[in-house]
Amino acid sequence: MSPRKPAKPRLSKAKSSAVAGLLGLRQRKRQQTRERLGRAAMALFLERGFEATTVDDIAAAADISRRSFFHYFASKEDVVFAWHEEITAALIAAVAARPSDESMLAAAENAISAMARQLEPGEAIAMACLKRDNPALQAHDQVKYERLERAMADALAKHAGHKAEKLQARLVAMIAAGAMRIGGELWADEGARERPEALVRRTFAAIRAIFD
Repeated sequence: MSPRKPAKPRLSKAKSSAVAGLLGLRQRKRQQTRERLGRAAMALFLERGFEATTVDDIAAAADISRRSFFHYFASKEDVVFAWHEEITAALIAAVAARPSDESMLAAAENAISAMARQLEPGEAIAMACLKRDNPALQAHDQVKYERLERAMADALAKHAGHKAEKLQARLVAMIAAGAMRIGGELWADEGARERPEALVRRTFAAIRAIFD
C-alpha cells in the first residue's frame, strides 16, 4: 500500500482574497503600462513618423526599459495593431449581442455601427493615416483583417445558431471585413469629415445596392 500523500495546505478565505486582490492589482498595473506604451508610441509616430521612431524611443517616453518593452509587445508594429485587436474583440462582442432574428448581414452592419460609435475620432484618424502611409504596416494590416474575418465568421455562425451555414457566415464576414478596410481608407482619404457610424451605414447601403 503506497503512503498517502500529504494534503496540500489550503488558504483561508482572507488569504485567498488577498492573493486574488494582489493578482488583480498586478493585472491592472500591467494593463496601465501597456496603455501608457501605446499612448507614448502613437505620439512619437505622429510627431516623428513610424520609421524614425525606435523601440528605445518608445520605452524612454513611457519611462520603462527597452527590455520591459518586450514584455508587452514583440515589436513597434505590434503597438499599432494592439488597437486593432481591441477593435476586433469589441466587434465580436457586439455581434454576440445582436438579436437572433437579424440576418447575418444586418447583424454585422449593426455590430460595426455600434463599435464605430465608441471610436475616438482623433485616435481613429491618426491610426488610419499611420497605416495608410507605411507599407510595412499595410502588409501587417492585411494579416489582421484576415484574422478579423475568421473571428467574425465564427461569431456570425454562432449568432445564427441552427440556421447557420458556414459558407454564408464566411461570405458575410468577408464582406464586412472588406467594408471596414475600404471604409477606413476612404475615411482617412476624405479627411475624416464624416462620422464613423454614418460611413458604416453608407458603406453597407452601397453593398446592398450591388445586389438589387
